[in-house]
Amino acid sequence: MADIQWDEFLVNEHEMIERAMDVLKKELKKVTKGEYDSFGLKRSLDFLMEFGDKIHNKKEEDFLFPLMIERGIPKDGPIRVMLSEHDAERELLEKMSQEVEGLPKASAEEKNQFKQKGLDYLTIRAEHIWKENDVLYKMGSKVLTDDDKKELLASFRKVNLEHYGANAKEKFTSMLEEVEKGGKGRKSLLNNLSYEQIDAIMETLPVEVTFVDADDVVAYFNRLDKEKVFVRTRSVIGRRVEKCHPAKSVHMVEQIVQGFKDGTRDKADFWIDFKDDKILIRYFPVRNEKGEYMGVLEVTQEVGWIRKLEGQKRLLD
Repeated sequence: MADIQWDEFLVNEHEMIERAMDVLKKELKKVTKGEYDSFGLKRSLDFLMEFGDKIHNKKEEDFLFPLMIERGIPKDGPIRVMLSEHDAERELLEKMSQEVEGLPKASAEEKNQFKQKGLDYLTIRAEHIWKENDVLYKMGSKVLTDDDKKELLASFRKVNLEHYGANAKEKFTSMLEEVEKGGKGRKSLLNNLSYEQIDAIMETLPVEVTFVDADDVVAYFNRLDKEKVFVRTRSVIGRRVEKCHPAKSVHMVEQIVQGFKDGTRDKADFWIDFKDDKILIRYFPVRNEKGEYMGVLEVTQEVGWIRKLEGQKRLLD
């Protein structure tokens, strides 16, 4: 079986990009009604930026376009147009990626503006793909030598290898399938970790973490059998949260938790002086993908040393 050609390689990537574009288009139609799949929308934008721009466009900008110019294709001709469209696509994706988290609380006008950015991107990208598939790549095939074509293919594969390893194609395909399945196909990154790794990560965190479940029962804390700001032993597991705080503060804890349950609070922060240090204690509601309340996460950290930081200390200084 003959090896794939450099232009076929890029056309195949265009097909993957178009599949993500289809997901984006489908979700954009539902944005103004608030009925979109949040996960599918975010992941399509992510795929189009991370794969479509930083992987695919990089191959063209770093290898194909310079080589075509070297072989006589005018820089100010079609290549200049392609680069301009890359910039336009990138700018629209960046803006949408910054705005997508705020969509649930956005006004009708803001949702319309977001949708229009997406439609503008889809128009530019679709026409761009057509120009490259039917015009630019054919121009390249006429001026590039056989050695050029082999060099391009090797460079494209090197980009994949450097970013995603030997199984890059399989990883891109898996990412794309997750985009197409949307929230129904969401895979937690925890699937990439073993139980031992998860436990070791939690024990390594430089903060103390306690989780109280939806029934107000203490279910977990990290730094087990290690020195902690507030002494905590296994006996606390299974105990109701009101039994874990001084009587004078129980009503405040209950008020915070109730705020998390009814959605009127999204965090609670306070700090105290304790053991010659400043202690920051933060509460966060834990919710699933549907927004349903699952419990409270308490994070405790000694921050006295942080408050004393001055100037800058760069990596490995």
